[in-house]
Amino acid sequence: MEANATTTPQTVDAFMAELQTIQSSGSKRIAILGTRHISLTHQQLIEMLAYALALTGNTVLTSGAAGTNSAVIKGVQRANPGNLTVILPQTLSQQSAESQELLSTLPNVREHSERRLLTLAQASQMCNQEIIDNCQQLICFLYHSSHTLQESVKYAQEKHKVVTSFYLD
Repeated sequence: MEANATTTPQTVDAFMAELQTIQSSGSKRIAILGTRHISLTHQQLIEMLAYALALTGNTVLTSGAAGTNSAVIKGVQRANPGNLTVILPQTLSQQSAESQELLSTLPNVREHSERRLLTLAQASQMCNQEIIDNCQQLICFLYHSSHTLQESVKYAQEKHKVVTSFYLD
């Protein structure tokens, strides 16, 4: 790649880092985030993707809500629960009963009790940023109206992560 007058060394470095991440054959830290409101078919596809990623040695990071995150947890749990890190926006007790039951079986769940008084939107934004900061790649399942997830995708791009967005609408 030949640099032109508008290409900065920082841009080239970011491009090379992304290229290295894509081409590396070793395991990666992959975040999968997404909407709570998905069809059963999408849940099954996400679960299968998470299963395959964990089965091939990748560490998968997600949050603890229903929908996308629940499908991720179930998929990785089947392949290798040790390859899963779940970061909650708030506390385990603030999750739904179904989520609490699922999360209680996992070895790597991080809670944030200091966020328990924040709105879920505020806590989720902070949570998603933490997840993105700890990954090399983000896969996101969202709608065009998903404001918090749109912001997460933008944040990941600003951090020069490899980002794949699947719009469900």
